[in-house]
Amino acid sequence: MSALELNFWIFVGICALTWLLSVITKEYSWVDRIWSIIPVVYLWVFAYGAGFTDPRLNLMAVLVTLWGARLTYNFARKGGYAPGGEDYRWAILRKKMSPALYQIFNLLFIVIFQNALLLAITLPANQALDSILAFGLVDVLLAALFFGLLVLEFIADQQQWNFHQLKKQGKATKGYLDTGLFAYSRHPNFFAEQAQWWVLALWGFAAANFTAPEYFLGVGFLTALFLGSARFTEQISLGKYPEYKEYQRSVSMMIPWFRSK
Repeated sequence: MSALELNFWIFVGICALTWLLSVITKEYSWVDRIWSIIPVVYLWVFAYGAGFTDPRLNLMAVLVTLWGARLTYNFARKGGYAPGGEDYRWAILRKKMSPALYQIFNLLFIVIFQNALLLAITLPANQALDSILAFGLVDVLLAALFFGLLVLEFIADQQQWNFHQLKKQGKATKGYLDTGLFAYSRHPNFFAEQAQWWVLALWGFAAANFTAPEYFLGVGFLTALFLGSARFTEQISLGKYPEYKEYQRSVSMMIPWFRSK
C-alpha cells in the first residue's frame, strides 16, 4: 500500500469517527479537535513512504509537527478539548437551521469537507515523495519561510490570549484587540496559518519541478474557508461593537499592512 493510499484510509476512518462522536455527544467541534493532529499524521505517513530517508520530506514533517504542537497548545488552553468546548459559531448556525438541515451540514461540511481539506493541504508532500530533485537551497529557504510564519502566528496567538485574559479581568479598554500585530491585520494569526500552507504547497510544487499545479487546490479551498470564517466572526463582532466598523475600515483584513488614516 502506498503512502497516499494509507492516508486515504486514515481519512475515511477519521471521517467516520468524528461524525459518530458528533452524533453521540451532540457536540460538533470534533474536527476542530483533530485539526492540528491529523495533518501531522499525514505528513509522517508520507515521510514513512520514503523510509524516512528523504531530507525534504523529513523536514516538511518536522515543521508541520511544530505547527501542530503550537496549534494544539493554543486550542487546549482555550478549553477546546474540555467537555462542552464547542466552537461558539456552530451554536449560532444551529439556531439558523432546522435540526435536519444542520445534520446534513454536519455530515457534508463539518465532517467530510473539512477532513478532506486537511488531507488536501498535505498532498504537496506526495509531490515531494515522487520527486527526483535533490535537496537544496530552495528547500532551505522555503523551510525558513514556513518557520518564520510559524513564529508570527505564535506571537499573534499570544497577543490575543493576553488580551482575552485582560478582558476577563475587566481591564481591556475595548471589546476587541487592535494593537500589536492586530494593528496591521485584523487576523494576523489567520494570515500566518494560511501562508504556512501556501509555502508547503509551493514547496511540493518546486520539488515536482513546477508541475501539477492542481496541488494548490487544497490550500485555495483553505483560504476560502478562512475568509468565510473571518467574515462570519466579524459579523458577530460588529453586532457587539459598532466601533468595530472603523477598525475594519482602517486595518487590513488578512495581509499585514500599514494602517490607513
